[in-house]
Amino acid sequence: MVSTALPGWLRPANRLIRGMSRIGLSLGTIHVLTVPGRTSGRPRPTPVSPLTVDGRRYVVAGLPDGDWARNVRAAGRGDLAKGRRHQRVDLVEVTDADVRRAVMMAFPTEVPGGVSFFVRLGLVTTASPAEFAAAADRVAVFEVRR
Repeated sequence: MVSTALPGWLRPANRLIRGMSRIGLSLGTIHVLTVPGRTSGRPRPTPVSPLTVDGRRYVVAGLPDGDWARNVRAAGRGDLAKGRRHQRVDLVEVTDADVRRAVMMAFPTEVPGGVSFFVRLGLVTTASPAEFAAAADRVAVFEVRR
């Protein structure tokens, strides 16, 4: 069963990561994606870990109805930052089931630090690429385009 409750450590960890990014530090695969809020229009930053599959970049939302995923759907664009490098991007939700499975299959290899988050959400129990691929219909996948 997938948990919709965010772990208590997540908000403080996200604040720390955003602060480190603002001063130019980066942590592994983590980037900060900032998109306009769907009702306020105010910038809403969240840490994400982009991954590349078949030459295209993607980000995965473990909670497809979470605020950042809904903001991405509404805005369709954002700013992707790693340290002090910023890039304006378009974000397009992936509806093709085969692409979603390929992205999720690559996730544990491309973003090993993100596996524990998916385990805590109850989407997977191990870092098995096959198990991640099987969870593809329970997450939101967005293609990151320049």
